[in-house]
Amino acid sequence: MTLWGGAFSQPTDDAVRRLNDSLRFDWRLYDVDISGSIAWAHALAGAGVITEDEYAALADGLERVRAEFAGGTFEAASGDEDIHTAVERRLGALVGDVAGKLHTGRSRNDQVATDVLLWLIRAQKDVRAAILPLATALRGQAQRGRDAVMPGYTHFQPAQPITAAHWWLSHFWPLTRDIERLAEQADRWRDKCPLGSGALAGTPYAINRQRLAERLGFRRATANSLDGVADRDHVAEFLFALTLLGVHLSRLAEDLIVYANPALGFVRLDERYSTGSSLMPQKRNPDPLELARGKAGRAIGNLTGFLATLKGLPTAYNKDLQEDKEPLFDAYDTIMALLPPLVGLIETIRINPDRMEAALDESMLATDLADYLVERGVPFRQAHVMAGRVVRAAEERGVPLSGVPLDALREISEHFTEDVSAVFDFRAAAARRKAPGGTGDYDGQMRRAEAWLATQKA
Repeated sequence: MTLWGGAFSQPTDDAVRRLNDSLRFDWRLYDVDISGSIAWAHALAGAGVITEDEYAALADGLERVRAEFAGGTFEAASGDEDIHTAVERRLGALVGDVAGKLHTGRSRNDQVATDVLLWLIRAQKDVRAAILPLATALRGQAQRGRDAVMPGYTHFQPAQPITAAHWWLSHFWPLTRDIERLAEQADRWRDKCPLGSGALAGTPYAINRQRLAERLGFRRATANSLDGVADRDHVAEFLFALTLLGVHLSRLAEDLIVYANPALGFVRLDERYSTGSSLMPQKRNPDPLELARGKAGRAIGNLTGFLATLKGLPTAYNKDLQEDKEPLFDAYDTIMALLPPLVGLIETIRINPDRMEAALDESMLATDLADYLVERGVPFRQAHVMAGRVVRAAEERGVPLSGVPLDALREISEHFTEDVSAVFDFRAAAARRKAPGGTGDYDGQMRRAEAWLATQKA
């Protein structure tokens, strides 16, 4: 069975069929395709195109097809070009000739556009639900790392002391944006139900498209049928959201790979989330983290490849748009496979506060030294220069900042007094930065994190 071909005198070449057919990957649209078909049959009945009895027969048959897919008993036929053909072919076998009325006024162009949107609205919920445990695990590590002080880096050079909690939460907040971005996208997607656009020009039947859209969970129908069948903004947006999520996970992974290296030893991965070497018995490889880093590149490739597909298409539907599904499904499958092991890895990882503290260097307190002078009335630009001179003096003497004698400090600025020694305290330095969002704002930041998590879980 094919859904076309009356004007053709020869069958499609087998090589073309192998290139063209998409059931091998678009079968996963079966559930939304069937839901869309039931809604379309209902709209046809509402327009008087089919009778209520015919609608009931179609709806019942489609539900039986759905049950076969769900139960794993559906058997594809050699002529099943795509999921739409497979469903309609099987429907015909179950309910007879009335199945031929289902496609009245509808094209596979608006059908697949609707299917993809419905699938995406469900898929983004899955991804959000999978991200949430990772955000929760990061929050849990932040609770455990409240009192651990570690180097903060810029340009991957030692910069200022921060708490381990602050570092963990720096990876928590990007995930909140990922979840919110997906939710915002899905909310906008509900404003454009393509069903009823036909192949490109719309449908000639008196279909109530608003009611049809609402039946499928949309707020409204698309405004233009040409745009309705060609629009794949939602696919690009979803790919972007997953790519940015992948980038966030990659950055977390990179930090942990570096921190797990014995040269730093800030963290230690649980053995269940490490692998070994086939040659070197001592190795503990952070493979899940390396795969997170590597799969971000794969996500970027899916996004850029799809955008390249879109950029030169003429108006309305083109077969190139079949190329939306494989990168879409691959991106979804990849991120859904990646998130659960990362959750376990974060939940079980152990920090080493002693190694973190041992990596601190008093040069990271140079800004605090400048702030000390600012508190005594020195303009910051001058205080910055003076603190830099103290750093230089310490380097020349081969001592930490606290080892520079007071008389040498007073040669740089008369504002230095004996109480300058209080500056050289890493925990106090971190605690001083207590403005909202700072490393010293632990309580405030945790309250905001917990409130956000509570909202999401509710």
